[in-house]
Amino acid sequence: MGATSSHTKGCTSLSPNPWIPPWKGILNGDTLAASRLGQLLVTGQTIKDKFRATRQAGVSEEKPTEHPLPHYMNLFLPEFPIWSPAAQPELKILGCVAKGSLGPVLKVLNCTEQKIFALKVLPKREVLSRNTLRQCKEEVTIQRQVKHPFIQCLGESWQGQRHLFIMCNYCSFGDLYSLWMSAKFIDEDTVRLFAAELVSVLVYLHDLGIIHRDVKMENILLDERGHLKLSDFGLSRHVPCGERAYTICGTLQYMAPEVLSGGPYSHSADWWSLGVLLFALAAGKFPVAPARDHMSMLESVNNATYDIPDTLSRGLSHLLKELLCKIPRQRLHYLHQFKSHIFFRGITFDHALLQKFPVDLVLTMRGAEVTELPEFNLFEDYECDLTETLQFPSTYTA
Repeated sequence: MGATSSHTKGCTSLSPNPWIPPWKGILNGDTLAASRLGQLLVTGQTIKDKFRATRQAGVSEEKPTEHPLPHYMNLFLPEFPIWSPAAQPELKILGCVAKGSLGPVLKVLNCTEQKIFALKVLPKREVLSRNTLRQCKEEVTIQRQVKHPFIQCLGESWQGQRHLFIMCNYCSFGDLYSLWMSAKFIDEDTVRLFAAELVSVLVYLHDLGIIHRDVKMENILLDERGHLKLSDFGLSRHVPCGERAYTICGTLQYMAPEVLSGGPYSHSADWWSLGVLLFALAAGKFPVAPARDHMSMLESVNNATYDIPDTLSRGLSHLLKELLCKIPRQRLHYLHQFKSHIFFRGITFDHALLQKFPVDLVLTMRGAEVTELPEFNLFEDYECDLTETLQFPSTYTA
């Protein structure tokens, strides 16, 4: 990341603390004056409105009181081009749909296109303090590479002085976890459809060498027809065939035993997570209760018997046992294995046919629950402390 050159004399002036690499000072704003960013959501203007009014009044623009963002940041973070008022769309905040581990996920309206998006806001200080810069870069790189009908599409990504921004398509019916919490039980026909869509996605990602590493209900969104969109590639990673990963990451209840133990692990870890997800959908509960840390969770996972409820069909019971197998190489992972599986008898894995009909359960339940979020004012700029300005939902995805 260039840390080896951070102590060279030519760069030391960038950071007031000689022990902090200068690029970190640039990113977290150590060399920038305090900005007037708390005025967001006050004037009801977009940036372009403000500039337009200034020109019409014949008043010259004020001389900026802050140091501009260094343009060589485009070289350092090419995945996040430098924000420009002239280039950026006019966005209106419609609400906050989730509070992520680093920053909020906003529901925004692109005033030019009259289209709604989800906007992920990542404060640079948080990114650096948690050492997740590489992760953020990888997230955007991977999402630009993938294109699949059951993956949430990536839109624009850019950076301001204090934040990174990632824009994605907005899914109007929330996430699968919210649906599950409302229903507490999903019928097997719907579980079969959801399973086929997720198998299709995971096979596609794994063929590209990508491990998602955080397959869970909260990261699976529902579109307006009730079909699934896998989202949040913040923990995803390229792992070429034959190589292994060692980072303990993800959500405890969904982590495979080889991940909890610190690796090595590969793409088969995603299939374990899918098994946990399908078990919870069909049985109404998780196969193993959550623990306080990964070592306690590992012990629980290793000691669990994974008894399948008698209410589940023979086909689904077999599928869950073959996914929740503690030996990674023995888990199902090839598409042809799923196509020939008894649980998927009579169902296609063709993307267009899977999407042909709406999912009745989702439309019935979520259509009655989804309400419009309160509107906020327009962006004055993209640099306010959104965690203090916005009201977050009472339940949110971490």
